[in-house]
Amino acid sequence: MSTPALFSAMPITRFPPPPAAGERYRLARSACGLLLIALAGCSGIDESTDQTAASGKRPWSSLDKPTLQQRVTALLPRQLKNRQDWAADLITAYDHLQIRASPENFCATVAVIAQESGFQVDPPVAGLPKIVQGELERRAERLGLPKAVVLAALQLESPNGQTYQQRIDALRTEKHLSALYEDIVAYVPLGERWLADYNPVRTAGPMQVSIRFAEQRVSEKGYPYAAEGSIRAEVFSRRGGVYFGSAILLDYPAPYTEMRYRFADFNAGRYASRNAAFQKTLASLTGQPLVADGDLLRYENGQAAGGRSAVETALRQLSVDLRLSSREIRRDLLAEKTAEFAETDLYQNLYRLAEARGIKARRQTMPEITLQSPKITRQLTTEWFANRVDQRYKACLKRAVE
Repeated sequence: MSTPALFSAMPITRFPPPPAAGERYRLARSACGLLLIALAGCSGIDESTDQTAASGKRPWSSLDKPTLQQRVTALLPRQLKNRQDWAADLITAYDHLQIRASPENFCATVAVIAQESGFQVDPPVAGLPKIVQGELERRAERLGLPKAVVLAALQLESPNGQTYQQRIDALRTEKHLSALYEDIVAYVPLGERWLADYNPVRTAGPMQVSIRFAEQRVSEKGYPYAAEGSIRAEVFSRRGGVYFGSAILLDYPAPYTEMRYRFADFNAGRYASRNAAFQKTLASLTGQPLVADGDLLRYENGQAAGGRSAVETALRQLSVDLRLSSREIRRDLLAEKTAEFAETDLYQNLYRLAEARGIKARRQTMPEITLQSPKITRQLTTEWFANRVDQRYKACLKRAVE
């Protein structure tokens, strides 16, 4: 199981920054009109790569709902409780997102759920009380709050009858942690100053979905259910976790020949695998060492920041060969988190230059990212995550043809 982000941010986004950068690109257009759709389809896997369709069997997208429910249920672990309910949530998510019903697409979501949570809606986190206690104290220290005051506040009785310290000591999951945080802010003296705008739970649910992404997604494209509470609460649910996780994973056009690069994007941010290949191609052209992490610009809080990144600096040195001005390079880099980036002059000219110089350039590669979190006790990388999920994905596909 991979480790979700908590407190200190991991060097990943799992969702694209707000669309302002893409909107500034002068040639923005409908994603489904892009050339790369011919490779990947609007979402997920194109029917031409659907194993069921390729074998001459009836494609899943044409099955009636009861038959499709049976097929999707068969992809899930046999020992899983409520298999039918999980399958129903998957089908509802795909219907609303207009993701093609196919073994490949369903197995992609199933594989991520298995890796992230083992099909636990609110997975437990080992050592959570110690992690939370330490971070609360460090945050108080940064704000100049005396430790004695903090410890005294935690001995106050909370709305459920336990002290806040007792609730910390009993923490097992991020759902309980999120509720604890909200109570501290609402009821503890100095709680708002201590933790205002700082809910430490940033990802949640069976697919460890970014809560920020979920809130943004609902505001833009709606939600197939009547939310019983906040969108944050929906992310903690099975149906919400499956819906928003499927959206991050599959609801965007990606120019990849293997699903494992989508799994890498799920961990590192959309188009990270494409952009990492761009970085490696640039490094080959310039001879400069560049970290292939999928970020072409500098970012702060999900927004493109001022100052040049190493990538932009290297590109400016090639500006004559690329036949682009510094301003044009910056303009096109602002589209790096969108599908449109692959059609910019910058992207196309870089690969033409590489070809002219005899450099064999990839269009996809694994981002070079080491995952960091208080909960990670060994060195893990985005490539490790993608490969682990890919193993589960291939095992799922075997169940689809049994």
